[in-house]
Amino acid sequence: MSIDLDTEEWLGCPTPLEMYQHQCALLEDELIQTESMLRKARANVAGLVQMNDLLATGKTTAEAKLRYFEAELSRTNVESSEMAKEIMGLKMIASQNEHLLRENQRLLVELTNLKEPST
Repeated sequence: MSIDLDTEEWLGCPTPLEMYQHQCALLEDELIQTESMLRKARANVAGLVQMNDLLATGKTTAEAKLRYFEAELSRTNVESSEMAKEIMGLKMIASQNEHLLRENQRLLVELTNLKEPST
């Protein structure tokens, strides 16, 4: 019996060349998957960049509108303040008018009492 038999052929053991070929096939599959993932990642990044541009444009528009409405609000507050001053002035005049009317009525009653002889 010969003990020095070559055991590489036993039980379907691969040769070193077959092992290298198999390793190359695994690496090729991994590279294909990596390329696919890279393409998807690039598409995602491009989508995110586009979304960021849209958001930045929207933000700029919103900030411009905010500045416009802040100025409009400020102008409206000034107008409201001026109207409040006018209203206060008119209320003071109305109050003085009422006071003068009552005083006029009182003096009219006194004058009527003085003209009429007391009986």
